[in-house]
Amino acid sequence: MHSPYLAGKYQKKTQKTIEKTSEILPIDFLDRIKIQFPTDFDRFVQSIDQVPAISLRINPRKFGLPIAAEQVSWCETGIFLNERPSYTLDPIFHSGSYYVQEASSMFVEQAFRQMEHDSNRIVLDLSAAPGGKSTHLLSLLNSSDLLVANEVIRSRVSVLNENIRKWGHQNVVVCNNDPADFSHLEGLFDVILVDAPCSGEGLFRRDASAIQQWSVDNTNLCATRQRRILADIWPSLKNGGYLIYSTCTFNPAENEENLKWLAENNEVESVSIPLQENWGVQEMEIDGLFGYRFLPHKIKGEGFFLTLIRKKNGSNSYSISKKIKSRLEKMPKQFAEIRNWLTTENSDFFAKSEFLIAFPEDKIPVLNALSEQLRVISFGLPVAQFKKNDLLPEHTFALSVDRNPAIFESVELNLRDALLFQKKEEIRIDSSTKGWMLVNFQGVPLGFVKNLGNRANNYFPKEWRIRMALPELPDPWYFTARHTK
Repeated sequence: MHSPYLAGKYQKKTQKTIEKTSEILPIDFLDRIKIQFPTDFDRFVQSIDQVPAISLRINPRKFGLPIAAEQVSWCETGIFLNERPSYTLDPIFHSGSYYVQEASSMFVEQAFRQMEHDSNRIVLDLSAAPGGKSTHLLSLLNSSDLLVANEVIRSRVSVLNENIRKWGHQNVVVCNNDPADFSHLEGLFDVILVDAPCSGEGLFRRDASAIQQWSVDNTNLCATRQRRILADIWPSLKNGGYLIYSTCTFNPAENEENLKWLAENNEVESVSIPLQENWGVQEMEIDGLFGYRFLPHKIKGEGFFLTLIRKKNGSNSYSISKKIKSRLEKMPKQFAEIRNWLTTENSDFFAKSEFLIAFPEDKIPVLNALSEQLRVISFGLPVAQFKKNDLLPEHTFALSVDRNPAIFESVELNLRDALLFQKKEEIRIDSSTKGWMLVNFQGVPLGFVKNLGNRANNYFPKEWRIRMALPELPDPWYFTARHTK
C-alpha cells in the first residue's frame, strides 16, 4: 500500500505534467476538451506528454508475424515495438515486408470485416498517400478485387506509388485526382475509404507542428472541406456500398456532426462494429449513428475517429461503355514466356514504354473506364523491361507476392551486404551461377543482380537507394522478437 507521502508526491508530479502540457496546447482547444471530456480532462491532457507507442503492420504475404511481439488488438498483422529501430538500416523494410503505421488507424481492418460482400469488389482509397491504409487494404482484399489508390496532392503521389510497388500486389491502380473528378463514375465503387484531411488534434502527442497549426478557424475550415469531399465522392459509391470515414481529430464538428450531416442528406445505414472491452475504444451512438473514438489516455495509440456507413440509395453499379477504346498495348508475342514468371492465372500483360506490366485480365474494362475519366499514374505490376528480344527483370517483380520462385535462383546475403546492395554498391555473390539472380535477406527478396563471375552488377533502383553511411550494425528488431516469448 502506498504511503500518503508517496501518493502526494505522485499527485504533485501529475499536476506539474498537466500544467506543463497545458502551457503548450491552445487555450481554445483545452476549453473545448474540458467540456467534451469533463471527467477525463486531466488524464487526457497528461497523456499528450507521454511517449507515443511504436507500431507497424506486417505484410503477411512476405514475412511471418514475430511470435514474441505484442499484437495490436484490432489488427491481426499489427504489432508494437518496445523501442524505435533504425528502419533505414533494415533491408526487409525497403522490400515491403512491413509498413510503419500508427496503431489506431489499423482499426480500418475491423470496419472492413463487417462488410457483406461478394468477390470482384472495386475499392477506392480517396486520400491514400503515403500508403498506410492502401497497403492495409491490399492485404485484406482478395486477388479478384481491385484497389484504386488516389492522392489529391500531386507532390505526394510518388511516395504513394513507391509504397504500393513495394507491397507487391498487381490488383491496384494509382491515380492523382480531386474528389470531384470521381462524381462522373456514378455507382462504380463497392467500398470508399475517406481518411479526411483534418485539424490533426489526434497527432498532438507525436507532432509538434500539428499543435502550432491548430486554430478554431482551421477546424471550421476542415469540417467544411470534409463535407465537400463527402458530397463529391458520394455519387460514385454504389447502392449498398460502404463508406469508411475517418479522421485523426477529436473535434465533433469534423466527426459526429459530419456523420449527422451525411445521414440527414442521404439514405444511409450506420453499421455497428463489435468491440472488445480491453481495446479501450469508445463507441458513440447519436440518433442511431455509430462512431468509434480513440482517446490517447484509453488506448495504446493516437487520437482517431472512424465510422462505417452503408449507402441505401443511388445507382446499383456503374455501366462501363463498350465504346471506350483501350489505351493499353498488348504484350509482344515473342515475350510469351513471361507468363510463367507469375503464379497467378488471371494476369494479362501489357507493353508500356518498353516495360511489361501485369494486371488482372478481368479488370481491364474498369481500368479503361478509369483512364477515360481520371489521371492514372500507374497500374498493375511492372514485371520486366524489354530491349529487342531480351527481357530484363524489373525490381518490382522481385518484390511481387505473386512471383514464381522457380524462375530465378536466389542467394542469401548477410546484413551488411544486404544494405550495401540497397545502397547500390558493389557486392560479391557466392554462387557459381551466372546471369540474373535474386538476392535475399532473411528469406525476403531484395532485388536483382547479374552475376558475371568475377563481379555482380547491382540493379537496385537508383532513386530508392539508401544514402546514409553504414555504422556498426545492430541486429534487426525481429531477430529477438521472432524467437523469444
